[in-house]
Amino acid sequence: MARLRKKACVALCLFTLFIFGTMMGLRTLKPSDGFSDLAPGLELMPLAADRMDRRSVSSDVFASPAHGNAVANTKIVYANSDSDGSIYYDIHIFYYVWYGNPKVDGKYVHWDHVLVPHWDPKIAASYPKGRHIPPEDIGSSFYPELGPYSSRDPAVLESHMEQLRAAAAGVLVLSWYPPGVADDNGEPTEDLVPAILDSANRRNIKVAFHIQPYKGRTDRTVHDNIRYIIDKYGKHGAFYRYKSSTGKNLPLFYIYDSYLTPPESWANLLSSSGSHSIRNTPYDGVFIALIVEEKHKHDILSGGFDGMYTYFASNGFSFGSSHQNWKAIKTFCDVNNLMFIPSVGPGYIDTSIRPWNNHNTRNRVNGKYYETSLQAALMVRPEIVTITSFNEWHEGTQIEKALPKKTQTRMYLDYLPHKPELYLELTRKWAEQFNKEKEQWLM
Repeated sequence: MARLRKKACVALCLFTLFIFGTMMGLRTLKPSDGFSDLAPGLELMPLAADRMDRRSVSSDVFASPAHGNAVANTKIVYANSDSDGSIYYDIHIFYYVWYGNPKVDGKYVHWDHVLVPHWDPKIAASYPKGRHIPPEDIGSSFYPELGPYSSRDPAVLESHMEQLRAAAAGVLVLSWYPPGVADDNGEPTEDLVPAILDSANRRNIKVAFHIQPYKGRTDRTVHDNIRYIIDKYGKHGAFYRYKSSTGKNLPLFYIYDSYLTPPESWANLLSSSGSHSIRNTPYDGVFIALIVEEKHKHDILSGGFDGMYTYFASNGFSFGSSHQNWKAIKTFCDVNNLMFIPSVGPGYIDTSIRPWNNHNTRNRVNGKYYETSLQAALMVRPEIVTITSFNEWHEGTQIEKALPKKTQTRMYLDYLPHKPELYLELTRKWAEQFNKEKEQWLM
């Protein structure tokens, strides 16, 4: 009996050690790696301020009557892929053209990004100031295979389009500012749009517009922006339109930081009874707002938007970007005839430009973070999945090819032990999985 007790004790101890080891292993996928359901909160900045032959698949989804949105009372028909099934138009990827270098632009643009100070002076005092000095020191924790390139370089654009096609991403969502306007660290780039459309069109890739916040942006200026974009680019073969069975081919626009404008102002533009409504006019479209806080879903509804997206690639960073909340957001959208478009990313690290923001870093874990995010998105059965991003290098969300690099002062992160195209391959794998599952959902 004593020997039996001893064996039982040994077995219990071994089992306990196994459980403990397993739990410690799981802790390596803690919130900082984006696998936890615990959200650290929105702390970035104050809110105040494998391949197969496929045919093109069309599936019908019936939308219930709602509040007069562009997609209300229509049967949406999704043409999921191009003619040879190589790319998928329900995979949208955010794309940036704000980079420059001396060879093409006469100077570095964005690669020399300033180190953004914390808004609390006491915290800011503990961190370095200044800006990056390319080409050895760039505003990114990774180093691009193409080096610190210029978005104006035709060879770069062609490489990017080839990478997008390799990834099976059918819609490039272009970060857009009006003519003559740029972000705080960049130069105007609206003149690049024709070249982007032409290059995309040669590969059957479509282009949608991601309207960025700019000084003085209001519902009325966005009205002007929409008219400008549609008048100038609406007839281009690469211009993305969302098709409905009503016979309308509606442009789809993402509105970044939409919460900065009150919902009643958006309603003037996006509700059929609004003072300068674009509904049922040649400038009508599908307008997708950004959900950051939980209350934004109600503002998005009352503002007349057609849906919402989450953008941020940091799980737990905001209410909208937290995977655990996507089911509830999708339910709200379904009830109110809105589209829910979750945004996924390969990881997040912006400490190269916000050195104080380490707590929002989400490690890539050799692609596991990305695949977990994609699985979370597919779990809610969305019509579209957005990817943050193709090349937002400052925030480390890029799926663009990166290389290992070490300089005298810096050691850059990389995709090792995998190849530079790891995230392009993962994107294609999950794009194919998404469309395979969607066929089952809609049978």
